[in-house]
Amino acid sequence: MKENNYVSDLAEVAAWRDGLASSYGRVVLSNGCFDMLHAGHVRYLKEARALGEALVVALNSDESVRELKGEGRPIHTVADRAEILCALEVVDRVVVFEESRVTKVIEAIRPQIYAKGGDYTVESLDAEERGALEKVGAEICILSLVPGRSTSQILSDLGKE
Repeated sequence: MKENNYVSDLAEVAAWRDGLASSYGRVVLSNGCFDMLHAGHVRYLKEARALGEALVVALNSDESVRELKGEGRPIHTVADRAEILCALEVVDRVVVFEESRVTKVIEAIRPQIYAKGGDYTVESLDAEERGALEKVGAEICILSLVPGRSTSQILSDLGKE
């Protein structure tokens, strides 16, 4: 399904999803900070993409990353993180969101599948996000955890966190 991927606003991604879903297949949504892309992220995104015909990544804004991860984060700006994600063959669209939760993105895009990393369980997902996923009828898939591959762990090992 790979076509010219790029950073989109929420309305563009929602319209693109509607066209894709009506004619082609399932849209997978994932989200995260992707502050320092590493092999764990790449493996996870490949696994997420394999669940459907297209993958949308909702990317936390710089302010959202600071709220979630604290001062000193993000390591890279949202523009750099988005450009890197867009360059990955498995990513079809990237949308940046300002909030700390991805609820509005879920409601707008209405993915058929929502993929989250193995450091989560269905029960540990934010209740508001899980409610939005249930409302749109998305299947929740918890993907494999890649041991020893987390940005926080890498930064800790480097003495940066």
